[in-house]
Amino acid sequence: MKKQKEWVKKLLQSTPVEGTTKIENTIPKSSSNGRRDFMQKASLGGLAVGSAFFGKPIEETLEYTTQKVARYSAPSDLKITDMRIAQYGNVPLLKIDTNQGIYGLGDVRDGADKRYALFLKSRLLGENPCNVEMLFKKIQQFGGHGRQGGGVSGVEMALWDLAGKAHGVPVYQMMGGKYRDKVRIYVDTPTVRDPDQFAQRMKDRVDKGFTVLKMDVGIGLIKDIPGTLVNTEPWGEMRGWTDREVTSYAQTMHPFTRVQITDKGIEHLVEYVAKTRELVGYEIPLGIDHLGHMGVNSMIKLGKAFEPYTLSWLEDMVPWQNYEDWKTISEALDTPTMTGEDIYHKNNFRDLIVNKAVDIVHPDPGSTGGLLQTKLIGDMAEEYGIAMAVHHAASPVSFMGTVHAIAATQNFIALEHHSVDTEWWEDLVTGIEKPIVQNGYVNVPEKPGIGVELNEDVVKEHLAKGEKYFAPTPEWDELRSWDRIWS
Repeated sequence: MKKQKEWVKKLLQSTPVEGTTKIENTIPKSSSNGRRDFMQKASLGGLAVGSAFFGKPIEETLEYTTQKVARYSAPSDLKITDMRIAQYGNVPLLKIDTNQGIYGLGDVRDGADKRYALFLKSRLLGENPCNVEMLFKKIQQFGGHGRQGGGVSGVEMALWDLAGKAHGVPVYQMMGGKYRDKVRIYVDTPTVRDPDQFAQRMKDRVDKGFTVLKMDVGIGLIKDIPGTLVNTEPWGEMRGWTDREVTSYAQTMHPFTRVQITDKGIEHLVEYVAKTRELVGYEIPLGIDHLGHMGVNSMIKLGKAFEPYTLSWLEDMVPWQNYEDWKTISEALDTPTMTGEDIYHKNNFRDLIVNKAVDIVHPDPGSTGGLLQTKLIGDMAEEYGIAMAVHHAASPVSFMGTVHAIAATQNFIALEHHSVDTEWWEDLVTGIEKPIVQNGYVNVPEKPGIGVELNEDVVKEHLAKGEKYFAPTPEWDELRSWDRIWS
């Protein structure tokens, strides 16, 4: 009987998953009536027990009556056993495995190197993934701004997914519960040089049900028009994302290009906004991004020209590091200002927030350090009367993880959806209501963890050249350095 009691106790410590029945502690009190008490309680709990099982060993009875109870999830005994990557396009999907068969998913942000995450594997093996905050503090020193934050952030997301699955609750619940059942989306729009076509594209977004819009209106649209810009000669073609030379226009911070916009240039850029407002009206919030690499004076000049069109925000006008410049711009304009998608860790938002240098913070969970950091940034901003929008341009896994963080944060405005025109994007995941985005909103998942699983066939179909589907990564198992950064 002692052996039976221990077996029952171990079984009943299992954490149920959604759709299963949790059996309370019904360990028999004595050898004479223990079996009868257990069967009575099992029956009351809705467990069907065939008469054929009476007289059978207790182990067989329990195996039948608890066949739908998850036995794999004993959170205190979870250990990380592996971490692998499957990259589609420019997004490395991340999977953390455990000794109990459950796993967590995340991604390493769009355009980030998968090695930012793989470098962390040796620091995670053997750890309990439910200790999310402790593990974050263990690896946070290896994150950086922009895409360099992708490794730590992707791992943190996967840890939350694992912890939620282990405890049988959605991620938002572990962050204090939710303020909302659905999350509002803002949608970016591909740029075209013709103002009328650009405006029509914006109107098409409204027709698809989106209720917040953003357009990229910057000096790249007018760089080839004579008389619109000053001092472009040193920068050649003024290329953007594809130019990685450290001395190029794309890699030179705004104050140092000394590019200026003329009145003629401003007139051309304003035309894009005016024609868009004419088509979509003023009921729809409309923000602007990618204005170009110019200094504070030109940004203020351009910002004032946009004011008649009541924009929701002007985004990333100067580098986020220059918080005093941001404060100068914000005080000069009536239009709200916003930055933050490349900032790693809440500590680096502090100057912008405490000095009220911007009107809206704009973290990306793929860079901030993950989901909890995003919530903490929102909470800090709320204390100073600053709102939060959230940037996102990666996989549906981190997108839905972000939805959880947003649901748990009060001062939220809208979440970016950057893959509207990628038809197979939603097909990358299963286990969630489709379409994921409905009438400009996303429902907050109620399943344990993040609430989605990968569609293996679709991910394999779109794997980046040379990539394999979660291939083994033993070369990253061994820890080779002493990590402490203080004496």
